Formats: sequence, C-alpha cells, structure tokens
Amino acid sequence: MADAAHAAPPHRAGTRLSGQRLLVVGPSWVGDMVMAQSLFMTLKQQGAASLAVVAPSWSRPILERMDEIDEVVELGVGHGVFGLAPRHRLAQSLKGRFDLALVLPRSWKSALVPFLARVPRRVGFTGEHRYGLLTERRTLNRRVLDQTVKRFVSLGLPAATATAGDFEIPRPLLRQDADNLARLHREHGLGVRPAIGMMPGAEYGPAKQWPLAYFHRLAAELITQGFEVRVLGGPKDRAAGEEIVSGLEHAHNLCGATRLEDAVDLLGDCRQVVTNDSGLMHVAAAVGTRIQAIYGSSSPAYTPPLTSNARIHYLALSCSPCFERQCPLGHTNCLKQITPDTLLEAITVDQQLLDTPSRINA
Repeated sequence: MADAAHAAPPHRAGTRLSGQRLLVVGPSWVGDMVMAQSLFMTLKQQGAASLAVVAPSWSRPILERMDEIDEVVELGVGHGVFGLAPRHRLAQSLKGRFDLALVLPRSWKSALVPFLARVPRRVGFTGEHRYGLLTERRTLNRRVLDQTVKRFVSLGLPAATATAGDFEIPRPLLRQDADNLARLHREHGLGVRPAIGMMPGAEYGPAKQWPLAYFHRLAAELITQGFEVRVLGGPKDRAAGEEIVSGLEHAHNLCGATRLEDAVDLLGDCRQVVTNDSGLMHVAAAVGTRIQAIYGSSSPAYTPPLTSNARIHYLALSCSPCFERQCPLGHTNCLKQITPDTLLEAITVDQQLLDTPSRINA
C-alpha cells in the first residue's frame, strides 16, 4: 500500500522570527493554498508574532480554518488579471504593518503589493525579472525542491537550510465545525449511511480527470455495499455530478450546492474519498480522511496528498507525466486503464483495515 505523504515530525519551536510581523502573498489555487499551511505552521513555529495572508476572496473560508492565520487580506483581483489600481490601494493600507513578506507565486505582479507597501524584507524565487521588487531573490533548485510544498516551506527558512533541502514539512490540518456539519446533514438529507466522497473535477483540465462513467459505475457498486455517495465540487462540476448520481439512490450531487468551508466538514465526515489530483484532494488530506487519489497527466511525486492516509493510483506509463491539460496522444490511457474494479477493491480492503482497532492512520 503506497504512503504518499512526506512523513515529517513537527518542527521544534524556534525564535528566528520572534516578534516579527509577517505578510505572505498566497497562491491562487485551492490545493496550493492548503499546502501553503505547511509554510504557515513553519513560520509560527519559528516565533512569528503575527501572520497575514494576501489571498483571493474565494480562499478566505480555507484560511479561516487554519489556526496559524491571524488575518486574511483579500485581494480583489481575478485570477490572471493584472489589476494595478486595486493592488496599489491594498498596498497603501498595509504600509508600516509588516517586517517581512514572503511571495509564493513567481509572477511579477504577485510581488507588487509587498513592494508598494514598502515591507522592508521581501523574499521570493527569481522569476519574471522581479529585480527590485524583492530584496532577497532565491534560485529555484527543482532537483532539491521537487515538490510544491517544499518550495513553499523553503521560503520561510534560512537560505542555507532551504538550499540543502534538509528540512521538515508539517502536514496541513484544517479545523472542522461540528455544528456546520450537522446543518449540512439536515439540509441535504445526509448521514443515513457511511459516506464515500467523490471529487470528479480538476481545474487544470481533462487530462487529470478520471472518466465520469467510471465514477458512476464505482458509485453504484459502493451503494450496493451500503455506502452513501457524496459528489463534491464547484458549480462547474454540477453536470459531472449529475452524470455520476444519475439513477442511483443514496447518491448526492453536492457540486455547486455547498460552500468551500462546507467541503471541509463534509470531507472530514467521509470514510474515504475517490479523487482526481485536485484542490479538494488536498482538503481531504488536511482533515484526515482516507484518500484514493487518481493521477493521470500529473505526478504524485510533485503534488502528493500531504498525509500518510492515502493510496495512490498511478500507472506511470511511458508518456506520463506529461503535465498537459489535454492528452497530447488523444487516448488518456493513463486514466482509462485505472478501472473502477481497481478502486472498488482498494476501497474495500482499506475499509476493512479502517474498521479494525489498529487503524491505518493510527
């Protein structure tokens, strides 16, 4: 059974950042924002007095479930939009408030807010000619920093430590809300049976998406075994969810019917989840649910779920990983050759282990 997580013990408390006020410019994707919690944990463990995160408005519900965050600073600019005026206004409101800024994205525009806010120290990776915008530009060694989460955490460490690559990575841990879960059970008629979550979406593109017919077939089999199936995703995934639950009892299409913070609680309530390499996969990892993670065009070596409670389904074909949005060869065999029967067997075996006193994630 594959253990996909980087199993690292907690950091020892440090004083390197004692008393300092930190500003982090966060990433623009759900999964990346969850993985960024490993950095936030690292910063607080080093004694940071306060931690604010500049982030898109959609990410507030996720950040508010992280104990390390003291303030969410919303950037009202759409993904991929330059938005000089709103960045300038935001920067003016932040002047004089921070000692150190860490810029996680590598784009030029992402470094603007700390620069315009005149944060004295501004650290990030070299990218898009950010000379002057950053006071400390670090070279990205892709061989050493071979995972997204390692790149994030490294920016919060001394350059020498980051370059060596020998550092611990705390696992993300999102706080859950029992009262909100009870409300969701009532409103959507959930919880009569033990639940299996399904996440058919992947914002990056179809080369990361397991066939919907496979999800439907697996859902039908799981329902015959006594499970409830919950399909989760955003409004864009609504049609996909309908295809999965079509004609099935005890199957709920919650895509677009719940908020991002609801997904945290619903996934934490599932026995297991079946998911593409997606943002919600990382949410499930951060609430401790058993994950069946399906990888096609991407690589579990680069963006693994940060948990020991996961099984990876990846064929490592000769054409994988291609990291393309659409299959360059037109067949998507990297996904189609992972069958519903394979997932059903894995879920069944893992559930038997989860139901024994010596649980998988003990």
